[in-house]
Amino acid sequence: MKDERICSCCGAEIENDDCYKLDGQLLCENCWSEQTTTCVRCGERIWREDNVSSNDRPICQECYDEYYARCSDCGTIIEQENSYYEDGYYYCDDCYEKRRNKLINDYYYKPEPVFYGTGSRYFGIELEIDEAGEDEDNAEIILAIANRTAEHIYCKHDGSIDEGFELVSHPMTLDYHIATMPWLNVLCEAQRLGYLSHQTDTCGLHIHVNRNSFGTTEAVQEEAIARVLYFFEKHWEELLRFSRRNRFQLERWAARYGYKEQPKEILDHAKKGYHSGRYTCVNLPNADTIEFRIFRGTLKYNTFIATLQLVNQVCDMAIRLSDEQMRRLTWSEFAADCNEPELVQYLKERRLYVNEEVSRVEEV
Repeated sequence: MKDERICSCCGAEIENDDCYKLDGQLLCENCWSEQTTTCVRCGERIWREDNVSSNDRPICQECYDEYYARCSDCGTIIEQENSYYEDGYYYCDDCYEKRRNKLINDYYYKPEPVFYGTGSRYFGIELEIDEAGEDEDNAEIILAIANRTAEHIYCKHDGSIDEGFELVSHPMTLDYHIATMPWLNVLCEAQRLGYLSHQTDTCGLHIHVNRNSFGTTEAVQEEAIARVLYFFEKHWEELLRFSRRNRFQLERWAARYGYKEQPKEILDHAKKGYHSGRYTCVNLPNADTIEFRIFRGTLKYNTFIATLQLVNQVCDMAIRLSDEQMRRLTWSEFAADCNEPELVQYLKERRLYVNEEVSRVEEV
């Protein structure tokens, strides 16, 4: 009696000469051709459903795991040995070239910092601009102005911005920001291109200050930083007015820690995490800097410089004064000690300077 052979896929009876076997299953010639294929790397026969690549270039799972990867940008399968590997990701030739020439970097892009100016205190700026697109051509124009003499800034994607991007500076002294960095031209060009910052619900101006500028030891640094936090809590209403943000925006992007009688109590409270993660008025988790996040974005030059000068003045006070002196310091005394013309002008505009008021230009 003739052995009956049945195809495991279609159920047809198979002639002896037309019988194929894969993984213990019998297949007819048609199913062998339609349901299986050959891995281009190792030559092994595999089920088509186990092919991890295209029908034109089949690859088995074992070979893929050993020799291949997917380009992190376009998803194309590429050989590991002929790909670019960067920060844990593989890239094909085309995508890697695009990344190298990309002007608006990914959110997590962080180059090695370049320090500009001579001094102990450096300010790193993050300025968000919106409303005119996350546009590479616009970024190129702004970068050409900012980086004409040196690589001062770079651009980054920011998911909180609808139609724009973030300008990030390398660390610079306050004098360098004012005298050398062409911020006036950068801000004017951003306006010309149609960008806004203050007149949006999305943009902030964040300022990083290096921790080691507060003292030579960690203990001394923490004492001064505690006084910074105390100043922000004690003078919250004045700083709210200075920031140009509303209370809802602060609660979302720059929450306060809560007032306590002693600076160290506020710092201890902050360290225990009783706040909104990194979305606090003064952000502390970074090992090298503290970040002032309370300020609304602006493309108005005087406001921009005045904000830097205020942060500098607060840092000076935190270093110079004792805890008790900081506790006794009134806002009027603080404002009276501010001498920089841009800061004085802005304090007057916001009615924060010895009850003096001046006319002001609209923010952008």
